[in-house]
Amino acid sequence: MANYNSVAVILGSDSSEWEVSCRSGEFVASRLDDTRFDIYEIFARFGKWTLVAMRKRNSMRVTFAEGSQPEVDKSDFSVTVMGEKIKFDFAYITQHGFPGETGHMQGYLEMLGIPHSTCSAFVSSMVFDKYACKRYIGEVDFVHLAPDVFVRKGSDLSAAAEAVEKTLRFPVFVKPTSGGSSFGVSMVSSPDTLVQAVRYAFSESDTVIIEQGISGRELTCAAFKDGGKVVSLPVIEIISDNEYFDYDAKYNGHSREVCPAEIPSALEAQVKEVTAKLYERLGCSGLVRMDYIASDEGLYFLEVNTVPGMTSASLVPKMVRTAGLGMTEFLSCIIDNA
Repeated sequence: MANYNSVAVILGSDSSEWEVSCRSGEFVASRLDDTRFDIYEIFARFGKWTLVAMRKRNSMRVTFAEGSQPEVDKSDFSVTVMGEKIKFDFAYITQHGFPGETGHMQGYLEMLGIPHSTCSAFVSSMVFDKYACKRYIGEVDFVHLAPDVFVRKGSDLSAAAEAVEKTLRFPVFVKPTSGGSSFGVSMVSSPDTLVQAVRYAFSESDTVIIEQGISGRELTCAAFKDGGKVVSLPVIEIISDNEYFDYDAKYNGHSREVCPAEIPSALEAQVKEVTAKLYERLGCSGLVRMDYIASDEGLYFLEVNTVPGMTSASLVPKMVRTAGLGMTEFLSCIIDNA
């Protein structure tokens, strides 16, 4: 068991996902074991990091009004509250997007020698880019990857559209290579709207990946380490009311998330095994969620989420409950195995 006194939950972000990040952080902070840790909620956005709430061991949560929130000293990752300087022992990162999912926050913490809850700076950076991640696992033989076309801002979009028409089948998915919560993502059914969709994706990232759409069942599975062993949580099937699992479906209740997924036991075992193998292959640590499409041709990998959503309605908490685990004990396991 790790001997940490003060845990800083870092929430908020510089990305379009900052509000979701706040909800994830508040949920995590409320479930951490306050008999073991002093818990501090740090709102970090666009360079300003402030203490918004704290909960000492076995005590009530105390909030700080806007305008009177103590600022974090970034030179040593500490905060001074009523004359007491508190240096954080551990960081639980719940920032979706930049900088908590891109490796930047991890790099800062690693330079200071402060342990954290996620993958390393290198792994976080590499897998956050959907195109780079696919190239990194391109040689594996245990999961399929959808064909794709890569586009960089400033390149010839007509040539890119021509390449898509020659090499991929419609519908295709146009995605920012970095980002989450389906911001900037479009499903394109014909060449007529492809360039428009690419320009929309550029609003979230300077690089875009255009993937051939795969028809099948959308599945997701999370994994974490417990005592050096990779453990896969129960599989969820996502059934969207919309054309795909977009922001509206994710956060506005327009989807069903069946946990455990009502799929053949062989497919369930395959998804769990593939998730554990990819976790090891990519060098992951902490809690990671991976998304797939199960098609008639086999299981297709979609993407990795190194800081998965942790709101009360998010996918991972549902997996944890289905596995029969208590959320407080689960979060302690993540911290103890960091």
